[in-house]
Amino acid sequence: MSVVAIDFETANERRDSACAVGLAWIEGGRVVRRESRLIRPPQMRFSPGNIRIHGILPADVRDAPNCAEVMAEFLPDLSGGLMLAHNAGFDMGVLAASLAAWGETVPELAGFCTLQIARRIFPDPAGHGLAKVAGRLGIRFEHHDAGEDAYACAEIALAALRETGATDIADLARGLGLTPIRAVAGPRRDFTRSTSAHALRASGIVDLRPKGELRFAMRGSTGNRYVLEFEERTDGPYLRCSCPAGMHRRRCRHVDALVEGDVTDLTSNNFDDVERLRQRLDGKNVGPARTRGVAAA
Repeated sequence: MSVVAIDFETANERRDSACAVGLAWIEGGRVVRRESRLIRPPQMRFSPGNIRIHGILPADVRDAPNCAEVMAEFLPDLSGGLMLAHNAGFDMGVLAASLAAWGETVPELAGFCTLQIARRIFPDPAGHGLAKVAGRLGIRFEHHDAGEDAYACAEIALAALRETGATDIADLARGLGLTPIRAVAGPRRDFTRSTSAHALRASGIVDLRPKGELRFAMRGSTGNRYVLEFEERTDGPYLRCSCPAGMHRRRCRHVDALVEGDVTDLTSNNFDDVERLRQRLDGKNVGPARTRGVAAA
């Protein structure tokens, strides 16, 4: 039976927004294989707080495969083996929700939580977060890199085996009386629909989108609010910005951000339209052209 530790990073607060996955295989009392992949989430909406944690930007995953495509390589090992995760309820939930978001049937998957294991085997009033436990055990890794986190999770499980003398992870879980945590998907969300006017009003944000148009509001570096409008012109697609650079037909950082799918400063809340914009552009150049030496607004 394969034993695989898994860790996900997410783009925002939703469980179905996986943007990276890391895996580490345990065999013969050691980690024998490590893999990590970037994932394109259903929506290109990256919360600034999440970006600060893992450093992954929308541009990094714009051309990455989706979760179903990424996990197809690994699901045979996961469904036929035993999974580990630190705070497994989160990672199992992300796996199930992200697969379901792409219309995939979630297979029968179950795993054990190394957070629970650490609390029982390595009790410490300082806490049992991944970095804290790994630090106390002398496990060196780069926190919030999915592959590194999966490796640290696996090493914590191995340390628990050595500490208890259990023969394997299943034996350890039985001895601790742990209940398997299963991957269960919630209701599937329709990502083909843009943010509703009701949701925008509830958030206190004005919907800037006239029907059938692509229009965005973004926050400038000094806090000013600028409007960007997409136009189909005879000489090609054009993204017009109301910032000083845009008014002088120069390429600004707001245009660059939307073209790259970076919604960090998007204030109009129409995140789905950013992906629609990317699809409309489909690799085409979008004016105005970048002018060397022009400061962004």
